Amino acid sequence: MSLTVKDIAEFIGGNVHGDEKVVIKSVARIDEAKQDELSFIYLPAYEKYHTTTKAAALIVKPDFPKTRSDLTYIECNSPDKAFFAVLRNFFSPKFELKGVDITASISPSATIGNNVAIGKNVVISDGCVIGDNTKIFHNSTIFNNVEIGSDCLIFSNITIRENCKIGNRVIIHSGTVIGSDGFGYTKNESGKYEKIPQIGNVIIEDDVEIGANVTIDRAAMGSTIIKKGSKLDNLIQIAHNVVIGENTAISAQSGISGSSKVGNNCILAGQVGIADHLEIADNVIIMAQSGVSKSISKSGYYFGTPAKEHKTALKLEAHFRNLPDYIEKIKKLEEEINELKQKLNSK
Repeated sequence: MSLTVKDIAEFIGGNVHGDEKVVIKSVARIDEAKQDELSFIYLPAYEKYHTTTKAAALIVKPDFPKTRSDLTYIECNSPDKAFFAVLRNFFSPKFELKGVDITASISPSATIGNNVAIGKNVVISDGCVIGDNTKIFHNSTIFNNVEIGSDCLIFSNITIRENCKIGNRVIIHSGTVIGSDGFGYTKNESGKYEKIPQIGNVIIEDDVEIGANVTIDRAAMGSTIIKKGSKLDNLIQIAHNVVIGENTAISAQSGISGSSKVGNNCILAGQVGIADHLEIADNVIIMAQSGVSKSISKSGYYFGTPAKEHKTALKLEAHFRNLPDYIEKIKKLEEEINELKQKLNSK
C-alpha cells in the first residue's frame, strides 16, 4: 500500500504544510520511522524525537512548531485518532478466506464439533477447538450448540467450549479459552471438596476483542457475559457469572472474581483485582495494581488496596510516606510531655 500525503490529508480532514506529493508506503513510531513512512506526535513526551525522526511526514496539532523543511506536516486536532484511522483503513493486515466454503476459512488442523453454527466471513486458525456441543447428563444427551457470528477472526490454539455464544465482529487472540469450568467447589461432611457442576455458558457480544491467553469461565448457571464493544488485554481471568458492561477496557493481568458485575465505559488498568459478588458502577476508572474489596457505586477514579477514591488514596499515601517523620515527632513530643510532668511533680 502506498498513497500520497494529499490522500491522507483528505481522508482525515487535515491541512498540509510541505510537499503534498510525498508518497507514504507505511506507518511507524516516530522514533523508528523511515524515509517513506508516516508518524505522529500527540504527547509532549514524544516531541523530543521531532528533530531526529526520519519519517517522511508527521501528523501534528495545528499549533505544533513546523521547523523542519525536510518534513511534511499534516495538521489535525487529534493526531493520535487521525493516525490510527489511517493505520486501520490503509495499513492493517487483511485476512483472506481461502477455504472451500466461501463463507468461512477454517484451518484443516482446527477441530469443529457437531452442530456448530458459524456465520459469514469467519476465520478459524490452526489448532482451534470449537466444542463438541454435547454433554451427557444421567445417560441423556443434551445438545449445546456453539454459535459464532459473522466477520469474526479467531487466531490459533483457541478453545471455545460447548454452548458458548460469540457475536459478530469478534476478535480472539491466540491461546484463549472460552467456557472453561468455573472454580466452583463445596466441602462435604468429611471436609473434602466436591465439584459443583458448571452448566452455564459464556456469551461474547458484538465488537468485542479478547487478547492472548485470556480465560473466561462458564457460569455455574446462567451466563458469563462480555457485553458489546468491550476490549480485554492479554492474561486476564474472568470468573464464572461475571458480567462486563459495554465498551469497558481491561488491561493485562487483571482478575475478576465470581458473580461480580462491571459497568459500562469502565477502565481497569493492569493487575486490578476485584473480589467476588461486587458491583462496579458505570464510568469507573480503577488504576493499576488496585484491589477492589467493596462495591463502587459512584463514577470516578479509584486507586489502592483496598481501592479508594483517587484523591483520598493519594492523601493516605502521602501520610504513609511520612510515617517515619511522624514517629520521630511523636517521640519528641512524648519526651517533652514527660519533662513537663517531671517539672510539675517536682514543685
